[in-house]
Amino acid sequence: MSASALVVLGVVSFIVVSLYRGRLNPAMTFVVGVLALGVAGVLTPKEILAGFSNEQIAVIILLLLLGEVIQKTGVIDVVFDFFFRGVGSYRQFMFLMAVAVSGFSAFLNNTPLVAVLMPYVHTWAKSDPERPTPSKLLIPLSYASILGGCATLVGTSTNLIVNSMISEQQVMPGLREFDMFEFAWVGVPMILLGIGYLMLVSGRLLPENKEFFADFKANTREYLVETRLKPGAGMVGQKVVDAGLRNLQGLFLAKVLRDGNGITPVHPELKLRQSDVLVFAGDTARIADLLHRFADLEPVEGGSGWSNGAGMHVVEGVVAYNSTLENKTIKESQFRSRYDAAVVGVLRGGERLSGKIGSIVLKAGDVLLMLAGRDFRELTADTREFYVLSETRKASKVETWKAVLPLMGLVVAIVLATTGFVSLFMSVAVVLALLLLLRVASAREVLGAVDYNLVMIIAMSLALGVAMTKTGVAELVAQGMLALVVPFGEVGVLFGVYVVTAVLGSMMLNKAAVALLFPVVLTIAMDTGMDPIGLLLCMTFAAAANFISPVGFQTNMMVYGPGGYTFKDFFRMGLPLTIMYMMVTVGVISVMY
Repeated sequence: MSASALVVLGVVSFIVVSLYRGRLNPAMTFVVGVLALGVAGVLTPKEILAGFSNEQIAVIILLLLLGEVIQKTGVIDVVFDFFFRGVGSYRQFMFLMAVAVSGFSAFLNNTPLVAVLMPYVHTWAKSDPERPTPSKLLIPLSYASILGGCATLVGTSTNLIVNSMISEQQVMPGLREFDMFEFAWVGVPMILLGIGYLMLVSGRLLPENKEFFADFKANTREYLVETRLKPGAGMVGQKVVDAGLRNLQGLFLAKVLRDGNGITPVHPELKLRQSDVLVFAGDTARIADLLHRFADLEPVEGGSGWSNGAGMHVVEGVVAYNSTLENKTIKESQFRSRYDAAVVGVLRGGERLSGKIGSIVLKAGDVLLMLAGRDFRELTADTREFYVLSETRKASKVETWKAVLPLMGLVVAIVLATTGFVSLFMSVAVVLALLLLLRVASAREVLGAVDYNLVMIIAMSLALGVAMTKTGVAELVAQGMLALVVPFGEVGVLFGVYVVTAVLGSMMLNKAAVALLFPVVLTIAMDTGMDPIGLLLCMTFAAAANFISPVGFQTNMMVYGPGGYTFKDFFRMGLPLTIMYMMVTVGVISVMY
């Protein structure tokens, strides 16, 4: 094995471990890996930068931007309001939710769709004590978006990423770019089967999590909330009982932190000092009232800018995947100054995190309890860092034609691209240009919606594929896989590709999985003489239809924290659906390709 091949294997190992452990941002992981290949002389600067000129990357960006414009018009909210109006039973809500979400996600980015629907799910579940908890609905919400996204070329960025890799390849017999609805032969039947599966087993397999959601109604989860005395506070020197901190409605003073030590239980005669941190526990709906009533108190992370809690309200949100908040402490993120909100409690996997709030390192899927000020809605209107759960941000009213035009424009763009009249890039670019000219969207809003992390991951993935091919690493891995599956024939090869991709995709970002396996699958196609399109479709479906883990797909991570789920819940619910998807995929591809 050559020295270059050893370097590439080392970089691939680094990427796999880094993505699995989650220590580095996925985009940074790929940048570091590819730059290492450049320093080692495996890749030239031209090969590293070639991916940025790929047309399919531009298509992905344009589709994401168009989806952002559609979301901001509020037309999706109107549709969902219509769908769920008057729905009373769990099965009816589940069915309508799955149909609506899978239908929309076939053409729109599923991340904003799930973000829009999560508050609907919570509101519907909380509005009647007889209804199931949100944990019975959130995994089905994510799965429905995945099922729909797999049905078309534009349904998920994973499909488009593989298409971009195909466009970078030199001429190979049978290799071509995917057609718009080539995915529908597997995707549409699986939408129907998947919805049936969700209707049949969700109520049985998903946890009720009554303990987790018992106090969810009216935002009444129990948190530990740290407050401190403002400089010169009148409470300094007063006894706890004299300061009025005893017998509070819905709250109690659980601990006083003084000079690095915790005083608990707190005696009524304890005299307060300026440096004391007062830790309250109880009904979070009362926290804003507490700060409003006692002008001497402020949240630990609140700083002096909080005006006695006036105008404050309790908000819950979930940290987004690829958020800049990840792997930062709350203090480092400067949360209050950025969003006019203080984080006063954090839940991870259904468990409340203890310790000093400002020192908690945030992870994707964490549920945040925030005390939000007057400017919170304005400052978070365009944020991609977290999704609001318990407070639905209503879109400002937009004229009907401005709400309908982007959606109709997307339909026209897809029809024109499908018929071959113009390319998908040109049709979507023209639609976006018209929306800007007609002032349906502003240039600032559109540019602010660009997902630079995704762009970097795709471009660096293309460079990594070049390195794996030119050094023979792809051939080496392909031969290892073939040795195991060739005795079972072409169907065995398809099953092998699907299983390896699905397992790898469940351990890391699914986009990373296709980046690592694309050159391997192409090599397998060349070595076996099988249709490369069939093998690549098999790999793409296995990566995009990611059900068995919250790690591999962003929408799974979005519902992981709010649902109070464990990895076991995803595995138990997702494994049968994954096996079903694999059987349909291999069966259809075996017949068609």
